[in-house]
Amino acid sequence: MKYSASEIAGFVNGKIEGDPSVEVSGLAKIEEAKEGTMTFLANPAYTQFIYSTEASIILVREDFSPEKPISATLIRVKDPYGALAGLLEIYQGKTHERKGVSELASISKSAKYGENTYVGEFVSVGENVHIGENVKVYPNTSIGNNVSIGDGTVIYSGVRIYQSTSVGSGCTIHSNAVLGADGFGFAPQTDNNYKKVAQIGNVIIEDNVEIGAGTTIDRATLGSTVIKRGVKLDNLIQIGHNVVIGENTVMAAQCGVAGSTKIGRNCMIGGQVGISGHLTIGNDVKIAAQTGVSSNVRDGKIMMGSPAIEASHYKKAFIYFKNFEKLVARIDELEKEIKRIKTD
Repeated sequence: MKYSASEIAGFVNGKIEGDPSVEVSGLAKIEEAKEGTMTFLANPAYTQFIYSTEASIILVREDFSPEKPISATLIRVKDPYGALAGLLEIYQGKTHERKGVSELASISKSAKYGENTYVGEFVSVGENVHIGENVKVYPNTSIGNNVSIGDGTVIYSGVRIYQSTSVGSGCTIHSNAVLGADGFGFAPQTDNNYKKVAQIGNVIIEDNVEIGAGTTIDRATLGSTVIKRGVKLDNLIQIGHNVVIGENTVMAAQCGVAGSTKIGRNCMIGGQVGISGHLTIGNDVKIAAQTGVSSNVRDGKIMMGSPAIEASHYKKAFIYFKNFEKLVARIDELEKEIKRIKTD
């Protein structure tokens, strides 16, 4: 699939500087691009490569001023990285364009789906399921009874959506994610065994949420586990029962959030963060990778370490930690000196 510079400029509302008829069939990093590919320059640290790249088309900022001649056709835009993101979305839509329901899918007679929906091979759709328009459900996905899926959502292969889960519009759920499995609820018994507590709630995924591959979101014991609109969850994340994650919060891979914790809106949570149960994390909080959070966090705080403390305090403490061996040696010397003085 080829696109000309004039077509690309139309997609991104850009201004062409060079040959508008030049065509590209792929994308590449600026330092690796070859003829027939398009690249972009958003980070000034890579400016040196714009003079040596073999790319045919380059997205640059409106105010970019070259210091040397450039052989490629330039497309000037306000935000090259944002423009690239838009182009990638268009490209993905073209390459993944699928419609129709496979004869190898198993769909309950009471299930309903809207126009332009794609349901792939070996998909299982349960009773009273409602699937909106322009939804794509890729092969080997299982959708339980009473599930609802909003318009324009994409569900990749191998996803498991348990009964009564609600998925909003414009969501993306990547392969092997599990939505609505049992929450981890067990009551200790006097004989040192554990009795399973029935998990009868559900999971609610609001609009424009992205859920990474292998991520699991447990249904509530009672009520709902809620992932609010605009949330982005990376791969291999565990969200416990009755958790609420606020609007537009992002969470990197391998995080774990224990049951009944409430996370605010617009938070940024690094990889491998662990958050204990029944906590409240405020709005606009930032949590560094591998932090262990065991107490509530107020709005706007930046947290590091395990147990988590404010980042500014952690950095000061870490200076002493790095010099711990020297500090111990100095203390030993002082103790010897004090002992010598007492002896004298």
